[in-house]
Amino acid sequence: MPARPPIVILFYKPYGVVSQFTPLDGHPSLADFGLPPKVYAAGRLDHDSEGLLVLTDDGGVQSRLSHPGHGHTKTYWAQVERVPDPDALDTLRKGVRLKDGWTKPCRARLLPSEPALPPRTPPIRARKSVPTAWLEITLGEGRNRQVRRMTAAVGHPTLRLMRVQVGPYTLAGLTPGRWRLA
Repeated sequence: MPARPPIVILFYKPYGVVSQFTPLDGHPSLADFGLPPKVYAAGRLDHDSEGLLVLTDDGGVQSRLSHPGHGHTKTYWAQVERVPDPDALDTLRKGVRLKDGWTKPCRARLLPSEPALPPRTPPIRARKSVPTAWLEITLGEGRNRQVRRMTAAVGHPTLRLMRVQVGPYTLAGLTPGRWRLA
């Protein structure tokens, strides 16, 4: 009997949801979204981040997608305070010194306009005197809260963070709280 192909699910994790199947600190969990049994997240997103979470029932797929040694990149859109100048973007690209060491070089660019995203509940805090900008950052590593720490290190704290791609998988066609088979 041939082996069954692994299940791979693309899930649009809403803001405030934890990337596990048991609630944590009052936050809803993945168990609230009708996902199939015996699938687990290949990587994590903090409860205050949104976007693509890949789930699978196959440990090999999980390892290939989440371990940086396999070369899968992750792309994020980050809404940051103020508009970064070319020097700040160049610093992000070359690597930023964080408390746990230097980040690896990455791709970072200013998005030409605000991406068409569903509103976040609750909305981000807005200050009329402080403009915001959207960055696209693609990483080959995945440290805890890395994008947030990188943008803060160059003087542009992240207000909203959305993961839009993991390796070959994208968020395209999904809305918050929805999932589909890859």
